[in-house]
Order: sequence, then C-alpha cells, then structure tokens
Amino acid sequence: MKIEISATSRKAQGTGASRRLRKTGRVPGILYGDGEPALIDVDHNNLYHNLRKESFHASILTLDLDGKKEQVLLRDFHMHPFRQQVQHIDLQRVAKDKKVHMKVPLHFINADIAPGVKLNGGIISHVMNDLNIVCLPADLPAFIEVDLAGLAIGHSIHVSDLKLPKGVAVAGHGHAGDAVVATVQIPRGAVEAEAEAAAAAEAAATAAAATAAAPAAATKAAAKPAETKK
Repeated sequence: MKIEISATSRKAQGTGASRRLRKTGRVPGILYGDGEPALIDVDHNNLYHNLRKESFHASILTLDLDGKKEQVLLRDFHMHPFRQQVQHIDLQRVAKDKKVHMKVPLHFINADIAPGVKLNGGIISHVMNDLNIVCLPADLPAFIEVDLAGLAIGHSIHVSDLKLPKGVAVAGHGHAGDAVVATVQIPRGAVEAEAEAAAAAEAAATAAAATAAAPAAATKAAAKPAETKK
C-alpha cells in the first residue's frame, strides 16, 4: 500500500513561527537523512488522519516536497497535551541500498483455536504488540503475523518462534530472540475460584472426618470400666 503526503519547504523557525504556522492548519516538521536537513510543513488534517492508520507508521512513504518526490519514513511526531492536534513531525529519507531499523506491528491469528484457550479456558496475554526489525526498504513488511494455533496453557511464543519475511531480521542483541511475544494464562478469577473450591473441599473432608470420629470416641468411652474408689 503506497501512501503519499505533500509538504512545502519553510524558512521561518522558532516557537513563534511554529505557532503561527499551526494557526493556518499546517504542521511544522523536519526532513533529515542523506543530504541536508530540510524544514518542512504539511497539512494538519491530512496528517492527522494518516497517523490513525497503522500502515502509516510502518511503511515507506512517498513525500512530495515542492513537486519533488522521495522515499521517507515517519520517525517521530508530537501531539498537543490535551488537544487533538499534531504539533510536529520528523521524517527520514531512505536509500534503496541501505537497511532501515523499524518497529512494525504484530498481528495475532488463531487465538480462538489455541488449545490453551479452546480446551482449558485460558486467555491470551500479549506481552509484545510490535517488533523491532532491520531490513532493506523494499523488504519492509506492513506487519508480522503471530500464529497462536498451537499455544497450550502455560506456554509462550518467543520472538525466535516467529516466521519472519525474507530479508527481515530482528534488531537487537542475540538475546532478543528469547523475548516472550504472547502466552496463555488461566484467568485470575478462575485460579481464585479453584483455590476456594479446594479449600472448601478440604474443610468439608476435615469436618466429615471429625464427625465420623465422634461416635467411635463415645463408644470407646462407654466401654471403659469405671474406676473403683478405694
């Protein structure tokens, strides 16, 4: 899916200039990477709606800057503390022959047929919702699929278990593959209910044992000859 955004170059900078720019419905930003950094501004409404799309955060974007198109990545953006307003955006140029580090979303499938869920009533706990990867721009996936079909109760899926697309590698050190992606757990309420049921059963068994022992003790006491006073 190709996403294109338009931008114009700007010269004015500083807090005052950025505030005036926002009042006109534009968002100040910066474009960096190969070549000289460039100050830019983009349409706020278009940018705001694009930011709500998952693909906008993990795709190679086409930036039309003053009529010249180039490939970029969204690297950062800042929102107003309490208004639905984008304050600033950072874009990075990408080169076809240079690998990029990106955080891509994880899409979980087959949770409903996982043995831990279907047979044991467990719930899926998502420990990770995205993954840091490294690849060439052409190999950048929109997302990575996590298949939960074989996940049993108490078991986990690790990063090393994921099937990564061709040309894609996990970013980070060697231990990154040991990180847990998802696990199946028994709901806390069910654990507590099971513990309460076990405690109640134990208490009932103790009471039953005590009740059964009482007649025997009484019979034994009755059968014992009374002591004769001298």
